[in-house]
Amino acid sequence: MKAEYFGARTPSREENVLQGRLIVLEGPDCIGRSTHIRLLQDWLERLGYGVTTTTLCQSELAEDGLRRAKKGNQIRRRTLALFYATDLADRLERQILPALESGFVVLADRYVYTIFARYAVRGVDPEWLRKAYGFALIPHLTMCLHLDLDRLVERALMAEKMGYWECGMDLNLADNPYDSFIVYQKRMIRQFSKITKEFNLTKVSAQGSVRSVQTRLRKKVRALLDLKETELDFGEPEGPVIEGLD
Repeated sequence: MKAEYFGARTPSREENVLQGRLIVLEGPDCIGRSTHIRLLQDWLERLGYGVTTTTLCQSELAEDGLRRAKKGNQIRRRTLALFYATDLADRLERQILPALESGFVVLADRYVYTIFARYAVRGVDPEWLRKAYGFALIPHLTMCLHLDLDRLVERALMAEKMGYWECGMDLNLADNPYDSFIVYQKRMIRQFSKITKEFNLTKVSAQGSVRSVQTRLRKKVRALLDLKETELDFGEPEGPVIEGLD
């Protein structure tokens, strides 16, 4: 399958032929993406697929600088968005495209859609963002988890994930993390809803147990890979998995 991009293709590669598939899992903070990425990886590997995973801030080129930039909170928002673009470009070049060309399934925990949502909430021009990320590969499947705000707050409290960025504290939305989390995540949920419609993403409910959500996700992946249900679909124990922990 020929690679397709949001804009111009990666300059160093011409007419990429991809044997693998890029599958993205999106959604607000604390909704359970990382848990479900791990379960999807285990399931696909037991079915015989080569699988690699990727997420934001994993580039060898940009990771250290990006983490320092976020910690200092002194870089302008457009600049930070471009820092994330560097991170993704490096991961595409060194990890994602080589894996796809070799026939691997690449599972991405967050992709360009998170950046679009985060920086739209922070007032960065959406059109500028989409042009800046035009080099990005269009995923073969993007599943966006959704959940009502009250339940998301419960999961965040359970997982103790109300950190500086999860609460949008850089936006001065409230004088305490809890209230800021509610206002910020409400805005993020609204942006993800808009982005889901704009890019025709696959909306998946995150309501219910880990197993029930994973069942919904695997149904979408099976359709993409043209797989039938097998006895391996739920052979793994779920004991150590904590719902909602990213």
